[in-house]
Amino acid sequence: MIQEWAGFSLRIPLQGGIMLVLSGIIYFYGGWPFLRGLAEEVGGRKPGMMTLVGTALSVAFFYSSLTLFREGEDFFWELATLVDLMLLGHWMEARSLLGASRALEKLARLMPSQAHLLVGDEVREVAVSELRRGDLVLVRPGEKVPSDGRVVEGVSSVDEALLTGESRPVPKRPGDRVIGGSLNLEGALRVEIEKTGEESYVGRVMEMVRKAQESRSRTQELADRASALLFYVALGTALLSFSYWYLSGRPSFAFERAVTVMVVACPHALGLAIPLVVSLSTTLTARRGILVRERRAFEALRKVGVVVFDKTGTLTSGTLEVSDYLSLLPEEELLSLTAGVEKNSEHPIGKALVEFAKKKGAAIPEAEEFQSLPGRGARARVLGKEVLVGGVSLLRERKVEPVGKEGWRGKTVIQVLVEGRPAGAFALSDRVKEESREAVEGLKKQGLRVMMITGDGEEAAREVAEKLGVEEYWAQASPEEKAARIEELRRKGETVAMVGDGVNDAPALVAADVGIAIGAGTDVAVESADLVLVRNDPRDIAHLMEFSRKSYSKMVQNLWWAAGYNALTIPLASGAFREWGLTLSPALGALLMSLSTVVVALNTQTLRRYGPEEVEETVADPVCGMEVEPSSAAGRAEYGGKTFYFCSKRCEETFRKDPEKYSSRER
Repeated sequence: MIQEWAGFSLRIPLQGGIMLVLSGIIYFYGGWPFLRGLAEEVGGRKPGMMTLVGTALSVAFFYSSLTLFREGEDFFWELATLVDLMLLGHWMEARSLLGASRALEKLARLMPSQAHLLVGDEVREVAVSELRRGDLVLVRPGEKVPSDGRVVEGVSSVDEALLTGESRPVPKRPGDRVIGGSLNLEGALRVEIEKTGEESYVGRVMEMVRKAQESRSRTQELADRASALLFYVALGTALLSFSYWYLSGRPSFAFERAVTVMVVACPHALGLAIPLVVSLSTTLTARRGILVRERRAFEALRKVGVVVFDKTGTLTSGTLEVSDYLSLLPEEELLSLTAGVEKNSEHPIGKALVEFAKKKGAAIPEAEEFQSLPGRGARARVLGKEVLVGGVSLLRERKVEPVGKEGWRGKTVIQVLVEGRPAGAFALSDRVKEESREAVEGLKKQGLRVMMITGDGEEAAREVAEKLGVEEYWAQASPEEKAARIEELRRKGETVAMVGDGVNDAPALVAADVGIAIGAGTDVAVESADLVLVRNDPRDIAHLMEFSRKSYSKMVQNLWWAAGYNALTIPLASGAFREWGLTLSPALGALLMSLSTVVVALNTQTLRRYGPEEVEETVADPVCGMEVEPSSAAGRAEYGGKTFYFCSKRCEETFRKDPEKYSSRER
């Protein structure tokens, strides 16, 4: 075609044979994904895009091969163009669709690789995989519990937030059960192993994620349905055209018309209509800090009727803070004495009390004779006075009645004794994010039902639900129960989006029609989800749903453009208007195919005007590598003349323990 336009002709020795060899390589190697897809679709009696493309490629190649031995116009050039464009569309589609989930790998990483096995009075280092039911292990402060078991000796508190959603450290005493992968915060524990491998909590979650991923239904693409219809139309038209012209006494022209119909019907524009929108919409959402891992879920957002939120770390910050307090001493004295005891504490509650005292501007004196009381609290001498800070169990030991206020139910209450007498109390709770209120209101304005499901207690769940105006919620839900609730809603005909950040949310994220992970949460939740909110801002969900509707609209428009091209070219290619001098040559058909692709590409670019606003420039969290916006970071620290920003309080605490290690780390 280019030679015809430029007015010259270039031929080389054995050109026909060389064309055949090169086209054969393109057909068999480049066209292999489509030929394999054709066989699978025909074998499954579900012809679609692959059947249409594979048929067009085959007809073009084999008919063109025959033209080397008989008269006729070959389609070798069109074949090469066809394979190139279809592979481009196929690659763009695969790039957004594939990339196997690493959720199971991330879950496995939660478990420690080594355990301290107790054999008599000896402590042996063994691999966790070697543990058996009945083994006795030692879990030191700051270490993870190697597998599910029961405490036989020791008192401590355990952080289960990433596993169960429980925002508060859980006290553990002899007889209490502990979960493998949870973090021991204070005292040493001796644990008898009860469950290992797939029987453990994390093992069961892994199995649920695996089953849900394997059983997830994959809805048929719009383009596939259009291609199936187009295949039957093109095949029927080609057969009718061939029959008509053959019976008219023009067998060569009949065969050429049939081949031309199949070639021009091959959906260049149709093959790119969906992938182009997917590629652009994925880029635009990423600029707002929204990562699309599964495009079917992104498209399904437009049909979502129910949005279910996890509580801890999703609607709340996931860290404790003082929400109320009662002082029987001068306020500043109570704060100074309490913070003095907890000044050097690594416990989340102790850190929250110190942070509160700093905000109030109280002086924090040095403590003497500090003593940690695992599972109960701490004591020290501050400003010459004996001060005890701890829970109700500490007061019971001292036979002292606790103090407090009405409305503290469901909160973590810490009592303070000075010289053996009640001096005050603090109520701590998980802070509700300001963005969460706007997110819930925005979703309700779109006519969506908003629900909450959490592994936390009833009182804590009710308090958050009331603050946010969420009428429907479930508390104390296990991972199995969370996934079951989602399945129940889907059985009722609801299209459900689940938003979460913890390991215990992973099965529910996979079970939902659309799983949305908060980016600052666990790797397991992120890898189990279809969409990831890197900014940790639930307000992005409303923007995402609106953009999903716009993107879907562009897909439909592109399909209409592609269908319009075929409605015009197929009758022309068949020779139906030959009497009026209108017959489509293969060269002109190829040109029209290219023009239809350009139209689809230009129409797709108009999606940019609806794209979400771009986020501010982000920086990498030095601990986990997550991209963080400085203005909305969960924490910041100065070290070595640089400022570091963190996606979560946990990362900030990890950094402060060893800033030298993380400040120089290559990310």
